[in-house]
Amino acid sequence: MSWIILIVAGLLEVGWAVGLKYTEGFSRLWPSVGTAAALVLSIVLLGISLKTLPMGTAYAVWVGIGIVGTAVTGAFLGEPFGAGKIVGLLLIITGIVTLKANSQT
Repeated sequence: MSWIILIVAGLLEVGWAVGLKYTEGFSRLWPSVGTAAALVLSIVLLGISLKTLPMGTAYAVWVGIGIVGTAVTGAFLGEPFGAGKIVGLLLIITGIVTLKANSQT
């Protein structure tokens, strides 16, 4: 269950990272509220997952999900997405899978 909670926390990290773009420097109310809510919930869920998962592994997976998810979302929103970015993201995904595979939980 901790891994599922961690994945949801990572997806919420994507939500708040993408949401930052739409807050326009926190000058727009509803995008700011949604972004702040996703941020708080993401960190709370990360904290819950840390009850049973190793800190280094959980944090790295959380950040990795955020990096990959935000970059892919950016591509769908028209940001440049070339071969170098794809290779980098594949390396991050490989690292996440390796950490999970070698976790004791």
